[in-house]
Amino acid sequence: MPRSFVHEARKRVGPKRARIRPIIERLQEAHPDAKIALRSCDPLQLLVAVMLSAQTTDVNVNRVTTVLFEKYRRPEDYLAVPPEELERDIYATGFFRQKAKSLRGTMKMLIEEYGGEVPRTLEELVRLPGVARKTANVVAAELGTPQGIVVDTHVRRLSQRLGLTREEGPVKIERDLMRLVPREDWGRFPHLLIWHGRRVCLARMPHCGECAINDLCPSSRV
Repeated sequence: MPRSFVHEARKRVGPKRARIRPIIERLQEAHPDAKIALRSCDPLQLLVAVMLSAQTTDVNVNRVTTVLFEKYRRPEDYLAVPPEELERDIYATGFFRQKAKSLRGTMKMLIEEYGGEVPRTLEELVRLPGVARKTANVVAAELGTPQGIVVDTHVRRLSQRLGLTREEGPVKIERDLMRLVPREDWGRFPHLLIWHGRRVCLARMPHCGECAINDLCPSSRV
């Protein structure tokens, strides 16, 4: 879409600060079940599941962790087996050697520095081997202490289409969203965009006619 049309569309739907609250409220009504798709029962399982989710699907991770979490219940369990055995147990998630190395490094640090518990702050989480900002944001948010906004491919695409950011990099997109989205919504906002992106605002063919926020979206084809 030419820049002039984008500019006109943005004027038509109004400023982003005026739109953000109705966007959140309508998406919440449209997707009341929007939540993390990874299955876990405690903070350690959550951390492991999110670490394994890189470059694969949530469905695939859930299939692997159903068995994995029966065998590995504590940080010590991940260090009690040979690296090759852990690699075999997570093989189906892809990049299994690097992931096994990261898991073992993380478990060692959890034991030595955090008493075997998963830390809650972003600063502590990103110190763990294999835990980048996106992973740390997911874990912190799911543990009830969101300190940023998760930016994945869906969040990136939808926040751009909605005119909430013009940035391309995830860190800059997150910074724009953190300025715009009320802090109490930092945890649920990414889930709303992710589920909307999966169900309605598809990458190649968005279903604008079925979209609950098409009148708030400068990219709407309606």
